[in-house]
Amino acid sequence: MELPRNDLDWSYVRAVLAVAETGSLTGAARRLRQSQPTLGRHIKAAEEALGTTLFTRTRTGFELTEAGQLLLAPARAMAAASAQMETLAAGRDVQLSGTVRITASVVVSHYILPPLIAQLREEEPEIEIELVPSDLSENLIYREADIAIRMYQPTQLDIITRKIADQKMALYVSHALLARVGHPETPEALLALPFVGFDRSDMIIGHMRAMGYDVDRHFFAVRCDDQAAFWRLVCAGCGVGAMQEIIGDKEPAVQRLEAQIEMPTLPVWLAAHEALRGNPRIRRVWDFLADALYA
Repeated sequence: MELPRNDLDWSYVRAVLAVAETGSLTGAARRLRQSQPTLGRHIKAAEEALGTTLFTRTRTGFELTEAGQLLLAPARAMAAASAQMETLAAGRDVQLSGTVRITASVVVSHYILPPLIAQLREEEPEIEIELVPSDLSENLIYREADIAIRMYQPTQLDIITRKIADQKMALYVSHALLARVGHPETPEALLALPFVGFDRSDMIIGHMRAMGYDVDRHFFAVRCDDQAAFWRLVCAGCGVGAMQEIIGDKEPAVQRLEAQIEMPTLPVWLAAHEALRGNPRIRRVWDFLADALYA
């Protein structure tokens, strides 16, 4: 394909790649921290520079055309090369100041990290923190975050990881609901209570079936996939719900049930690109989080 005389700006390629991988301008805007109109202009500019249509608009978002599919692999190679340059440069930064971008699950971001970040900022006022609450796997290779807090071990190449905790889980119920239904004294009585579960995710169902409880989605009378909203539903009295003890034991609206079923622990891992090992501010935040979250 012969390119027209227009220069293909890297920002246009980033926009194309983000829309291709998220399927929408909304998702791409959130990933790149730019406005949807700006990304729309970048897509149009990329198509003009390449002399071809890259996307078709559908009811659910954007889909790559045949030409767009052909250009996806080279765009990803450009993104990887750009990220590698940024990562190598960041790894050579010797300043204990600047920005560190952390990504963590929605629940960890809402209920665990805020006081820790406040403490870190008090100790290191020259380090700025960007927090990305997300239950998706932010890509450390593409520098979408400097440090990730994961509930599983990342397996990407060139990523350093450290397991720092096994957080215990327990079942909680609001005081109001417990006053209404009474204290269950056996697992059978516990399972007769109303429960809050996930909607499209089958994670809780899978765990309960693995423990020998034959439940389906209708076992959970209230369902929500957003885990922060899930916890607020439990606190409001919609049903019994599972949560990390480090969060649940501090919530005044609920209490831990005396009758419990066996709960798996939740591993906590830190992850970062290995090229950032020598960056003082990222190393400082890494060490702070490892100490603060250690259990």
